[in-house]
Amino acid sequence: MEDDVSVLIDDLYPVSPGHCLIIPKRHIESFFDLMPSEQDSLFKMANRAKNRLEEYRCKNSQPKPVGYNIGINDGQAAGQTVPHVHLHLIPRYVGDSSDPRGGVRWVLPNKAKYWSE
Repeated sequence: MEDDVSVLIDDLYPVSPGHCLIIPKRHIESFFDLMPSEQDSLFKMANRAKNRLEEYRCKNSQPKPVGYNIGINDGQAAGQTVPHVHLHLIPRYVGDSSDPRGGVRWVLPNKAKYWSE
């Protein structure tokens, strides 16, 4: 799937079934260096990808995602390993984690479980 600005690909190392990447066609390393129209395109494509995934899983009698993690690793300190901005769309399913609370906060595990303090 693609539009004039971005393209959707499957993640080579998926965290969950349907994990995909939305990538701008213009080579830019940081999300913050994208033009506003490019940033907007990434999120519009994420919506299209979500809808496509849910339709596909429904047609194929597979469990539908019940949530999503959406993330961008921007900069080496944030874990960016590919020097081209890309948005991760990670579908979440019932039972894929024993306790999903905290979501993206788990990038810093010692700060993720804020509700237990």
